[in-house]
Amino acid sequence: MKKNWWKESVVYQIYPKSFNDSNGDGIGDINGIIEKLDYLKELGVNVLWISPMLESPQDDNGYDISDYRRIYKDYGTMDDYEKLLEEAHRREIKVLMDLVVNHTSDEHQWFLESKKSKDNPYRDYYIWKNPVNGKEPNNWGGCFGGSAWEYDDETQMYYLHLFSKKQPDLNWENEKVRQEVYDMMKFWCDKGIDGFRMDVISMISKDQSFPDGKVGSGLYGDFGPYCVHGPRVHEFLKEMNREVLSKYDIMTVGETSGVTIEEAQKYAGENSGELNMVFQFEHVEDASQHAEFGKWTTARYDFKAFKKTMIKWQEQLQGKAWNSLFLGNHDQPRSVSRFGNDNPAYREISAKMLATCLHMMQGTPYVYQGEELGMTNVYFDKLEDYRDIESIQYYTELTDSGLMNPDYMMKCLMLRSRDNARTPMQWNDSEQAGFTKGQPWIKVNPNYKEINAKSQLADPDSIFHYYQKLIRIRKEKDIVVYGEFEPLYREDDQIFAYIRRLGEERLLTVCNFSEHPAEMEIPEEFTKARCLISNLERKSFEGKIVLKPYEAFVLYK
Repeated sequence: MKKNWWKESVVYQIYPKSFNDSNGDGIGDINGIIEKLDYLKELGVNVLWISPMLESPQDDNGYDISDYRRIYKDYGTMDDYEKLLEEAHRREIKVLMDLVVNHTSDEHQWFLESKKSKDNPYRDYYIWKNPVNGKEPNNWGGCFGGSAWEYDDETQMYYLHLFSKKQPDLNWENEKVRQEVYDMMKFWCDKGIDGFRMDVISMISKDQSFPDGKVGSGLYGDFGPYCVHGPRVHEFLKEMNREVLSKYDIMTVGETSGVTIEEAQKYAGENSGELNMVFQFEHVEDASQHAEFGKWTTARYDFKAFKKTMIKWQEQLQGKAWNSLFLGNHDQPRSVSRFGNDNPAYREISAKMLATCLHMMQGTPYVYQGEELGMTNVYFDKLEDYRDIESIQYYTELTDSGLMNPDYMMKCLMLRSRDNARTPMQWNDSEQAGFTKGQPWIKVNPNYKEINAKSQLADPDSIFHYYQKLIRIRKEKDIVVYGEFEPLYREDDQIFAYIRRLGEERLLTVCNFSEHPAEMEIPEEFTKARCLISNLERKSFEGKIVLKPYEAFVLYK
């Protein structure tokens, strides 16, 4: 297997709006990130993926870009961004930019031109269609609810938006659009960024016949089969690689919802000529596959299905493509609330257990801001506390149509809303958790007095220091990065355990995912092995043992 710096890295995702506010306006900013670089250096991460920081009306918190070459005014200036790059690089931390090129904002200059007239030079930068029988061109629904088509009075045609109506989809069939995107990417690479996380990159190619989608329990048809991993997506990414990516030593990760093993190998195979790695979401979408309204369910995740999925991706990409390892991000609920146990009795132990399980696998681990502190879901119980466009639009659509009872939908939001991940970072126990001197754009989780960075930095047994140790082990031991993966206890409904092998070295990771004790036998080859890390200070690691609730450890020999 080829060695690469991005395989050996640990990435930390920053959601800039909620990370650290340096000027008291209630919104995180670039200078706020610079202030915390020493904290990130101490944690041990060496790559930052920062969610979009470009000019935007903020309809979808920056994933609606109105100018690809300007920094969003509330976050700072281009000078601030250049200083961030310089200060991060001085600490040997690389910076990934969030690349959002499936769609722009409807306030982008291209779109303002595009909608002026049918013969405007920018018209086919976007996807315009005539009405069919006086209605939408097809029955597709958007990712945030409602139709995926918006009527424009000016030219009496519809434009496609797979997300919000303020996020019109770019027409990648148009070579000019592709060249504009590549020029913009070169602009940022020449500034010294270290790579791209590519937003919904698997959606850039659409089936040009635009057929109706299958209607499930909701009101609209599914665009998935015609827009996700579309007919030309690999051709476009190979072209992007030739034109831009191959010319720089950068890291690329594609967000590819619904990706299969076979597709992932095309996107991120060792010699695919496309991307370094992809995000697959099967392990965080398991529960929603079976729920009537997708992610809007109160069902707890199914551990055995989760484990099966995690093992599948480890085994089947091994030697063929590279995994991204994550349990949380800006679109997912907090991982300890979802996969662990955020009850105070188990929060710390289960947060450490989850981290152990993830960080000892093969792939590049991602830490979402606050995960290293065991930050939890916020569980807002009033709709007016939510800020997320997806949560608010689905609440309205599903309750207004009578498909869901308002009380039940609020419970779904408490468990599944993206805002769970977007409450301000909890720096200390002062007012507003030390995030801002002003009024934050979204409420702080009230548990910040117990859960915050300041108290964890002072406590050698904290989740923060546990993460620091896991990251250090990965840097010191090649086996964690490059070792082969072999699962144990495949069918067990509490234990997730696996061996990694590299030459003569062996690594055993054992995790109990439940609040009940679990029995297991330590494999004989690990007699007299050394314990590298353990979340419950276990002393004996031989023969038959009983794991305590949420116990985890790693043995090395």
